[in-house]
Amino acid sequence: MNIQIRPYQDSDKPQLIALLKRNIPDYFAPSEEADFAEYLERHLEYYFVVEVDGIVLGSGGVNLTEDRKTAKISWDLFHPDSQGKGLGSALTRFRIQQIQAIDGIELISVRTSQLVYPFYQKFGFETKAVVKDYWDIGFDLIQMERPLHHAIDNPQQSE
Repeated sequence: MNIQIRPYQDSDKPQLIALLKRNIPDYFAPSEEADFAEYLERHLEYYFVVEVDGIVLGSGGVNLTEDRKTAKISWDLFHPDSQGKGLGSALTRFRIQQIQAIDGIELISVRTSQLVYPFYQKFGFETKAVVKDYWDIGFDLIQMERPLHHAIDNPQQSE
């Protein structure tokens, strides 16, 4: 298995929208498709695509707060058949390394759901807030944070 993580290109958008749709309603609410499209068009700063043997199977990004002290992990998604095979861990480790190279970052945060937050716990993220039905009915917001440098930057566990 040849895994490549590369910067997002505009030509990736249709494939990534299709991946998001494959994750509705299990991991994303239907209303989030328009939000993701807008993110790709107007709000991404650092966004990466995961290819395995040349096939796009996932993606995820990083955005910075205005004061550039917090990096926010954003819009992680993977093909349902590729989940649990280490791709999300590889992408998360990659992004943490990218974030560590940015001067001034002190904190990494992620906003996720009750369905996925245990994944981020493996990387040292701790829950800071929970908002029921935030994304949509049945999709709670779990706000998580961790210091930039953390002892668990290379977990041995798989997804």
